[in-house]
Amino acid sequence: MRVIGEIRYSRDHLWVRIDEDGFATIGISDYLQELLGEISAFSLPDEGEELVKDETFSIIETPEGRLELVAPISGEVSEVNEELLESPELANEEPYNEGWIIRIENLLESEFDELLTLEEYEEYLQEELEEEEELDED
Repeated sequence: MRVIGEIRYSRDHLWVRIDEDGFATIGISDYLQELLGEISAFSLPDEGEELVKDETFSIIETPEGRLELVAPISGEVSEVNEELLESPELANEEPYNEGWIIRIENLLESEFDELLTLEEYEEYLQEELEEEEELDED
C-alpha cells in the first residue's frame, strides 16, 4: 500500500514521492545534484507523454557534460516543472522541493514498491562510495 508522502529512490539517484492526489513526483537526489555540480539546463518530456521504466525521459546539462535520466517508474506525465527550464539551478538548491522534475499519474504501484527505501538507499550509497574508494586505491 502506498503511503502519502513516502519517498523511494532508484539506483540512478532519482527520488519518487507519492503525493496526496495519488500522483507521483520525481526529482534528482541530493547526492546526484552534488555529484553533478552546477546544473545549466534541463530537457523535459511533454505533458501527456508516456514514461516507461528504465527509458530516458530527461537530460541534464552541466559544464562537464550531459546526463540522461532514466525513468524509475512508468506512468503518464501529468506535469513538468517549467521553472527548471528558466532556473535549472533549482535542482541544485532545492532537489526535494522546488527542484522536482515531473509529476506522473497512472503509475504502477509494484514498480514504486521495487524502489529503495531511504535506509536501503543510504546503504546503497555507502556501498558505492566504498567501491569508488577501492578503485581510487588501485
